[in-house]
Amino acid sequence: MADKKELRIGLIGCGFMGRTHTNGYKRVNDFFPEVGYRPVLKTVCSRTEEKVQAFADQWGYESIETDWRDVIARDDIDAVDICTPNSTHEEIAVAAAEAGKMVLCEKPLARNVEEGQRMVDAIEKAGVPNTVWYNYRRVPAVSLIKHIIDSGKLGRIFHYRANFLQDFTINPDVPQGGEALWRLDKEVAGSGVTGDLLAHCIDTAMWLNGGIKDVSAVAETFVKERVHQETGEEEKVEIDDACIFHCHFDNGSLGLFEATRYARGHKALYTLEINGENASLRWDLHDMNRLEFFDYADEPEVRGWSSIHVTEGEHPFMDKWWVPGLSIGYEHTFVHQVADFLKSLDNDEPCSPTFKEAQETQKVCEAILDSASSGSWKETGVEW
Repeated sequence: MADKKELRIGLIGCGFMGRTHTNGYKRVNDFFPEVGYRPVLKTVCSRTEEKVQAFADQWGYESIETDWRDVIARDDIDAVDICTPNSTHEEIAVAAAEAGKMVLCEKPLARNVEEGQRMVDAIEKAGVPNTVWYNYRRVPAVSLIKHIIDSGKLGRIFHYRANFLQDFTINPDVPQGGEALWRLDKEVAGSGVTGDLLAHCIDTAMWLNGGIKDVSAVAETFVKERVHQETGEEEKVEIDDACIFHCHFDNGSLGLFEATRYARGHKALYTLEINGENASLRWDLHDMNRLEFFDYADEPEVRGWSSIHVTEGEHPFMDKWWVPGLSIGYEHTFVHQVADFLKSLDNDEPCSPTFKEAQETQKVCEAILDSASSGSWKETGVEW
């Protein structure tokens, strides 16, 4: 460890995602010893001193701040990691880039395309390393899908379908806004399930299957008014509780996507299926170490869906972990993204998805919301 360069981390935000990112920083050198950098947990920032001090004590940060501007002003910070609500991403990212800091940002990139473009412009002007935490790319089974598609085994792709189903806002008494519920406040989040859940599906889809050309969407807000946690007043709900859209990809394939927070019995059901002329693939987050594969080239008497347990050393990332047959979990995807970011610094290459790539997902999200509002097809303007 002594021969590794220090990467001094300033984490802004100490909620759920702050925990997942920090775990990645703490474990990466244990399992990816070849990377040339060693993350150092220099400081963590949140507005509430008692809360952020408890987080620092638990996770091992050397110091705390209660104003993100003080993090960026520090000379002992190399990389700023943004784990704050969406409404703050732009201001923090632009300031960090202008200060010459590396920037890592939780998804979605921003609340809208306009904010996202300013972030991209600032990052590119500063020329600083950057990435956006679309962690599902780093699930070994999903990375394996990428390898299989790139090998040509599927042939021409006809269909891509995905859904992300939850049920946590069915209760009309759940308030909107506030520290833990900011995702229900449009002013803070920008959108509902589109930016929160569909953004994951869209990023993965374009990574695997290329750019999304146009979309036609419907969205619904089932509970029209909720009490706002901060004001105590009943206010109109403006985020989308559910959204369904279909689309054309640049390669001519069709896409079908659904996301909702009103699917009783589902906490985080994220599935995808891809149908090609020669073969098909499907994956389910609830069984994340398994990939199902159908190959029409198989002999008829044995032709059918096969189940691949993605735990072999030949599978993406899995040579870093245990022996075949032993699974890994959600938290490992963030270790993988940290490892890829550190490798990108070693090789002086971009770490995908960059801000620029994440902006393309933002374009699709905005086109979805525009389509749902207007009831018409919308071009995305994606350049993939």
